[in-house]
Amino acid sequence: MAVQMPAAFVLASASPRRRELLAQIGIVPTLVLGPDIDETPGRDESPRDYVRRIARAKAQAGIERALEAPELAAGTAFALLACDTTVAVGRRILGKPRDRDDAGCMIDLLSGRRHHVLSSVVLRRPDGGLAERLVDSAVTFARLSAAQRDAALESGEWNGKAGGYAIQGAAASLIRFLSGSYSNVVGLPLFETAQLLRGANLLA
Repeated sequence: MAVQMPAAFVLASASPRRRELLAQIGIVPTLVLGPDIDETPGRDESPRDYVRRIARAKAQAGIERALEAPELAAGTAFALLACDTTVAVGRRILGKPRDRDDAGCMIDLLSGRRHHVLSSVVLRRPDGGLAERLVDSAVTFARLSAAQRDAALESGEWNGKAGGYAIQGAAASLIRFLSGSYSNVVGLPLFETAQLLRGANLLA
């Protein structure tokens, strides 16, 4: 896969999973920034509106930081990628668990039920224009036994993961159905991201 990067490519995310996923399509960011924004859902905000808003906020914060970054010379052309991923059960938004008890509540809610993993990807092209895609994957957990629930919490994989689980980890043995993008559930939908990059002539 041919990569046609501009002078700089900025990833507006501190997630190591997103860096690993980008590497699968041959992209190594020039600069990695972790925008610090308030990710609190708005009152009555739908999961789709929420994930779009947060991704756009991450992109804007990342652009502002990149324009001031000493690693990028003034006037340097750069592309920037931002993404937000959330788990939704109906209209309920499950972010990253605050602690083990919160993770347990999330796992209990997901047990035996279908939920949706939503990602919004925003690309800032080298010309300054923006493009974005929203991706929706459906995931169903088996009904978990008490032992499986305890093992999921003991693993610690819930820490820092939307919905309290990592499909690329031990939770894979508990998921009985997946419809849509696997990489989306990990944290970055690769096909749609590649399509955005191709649309900006950054990827063959």
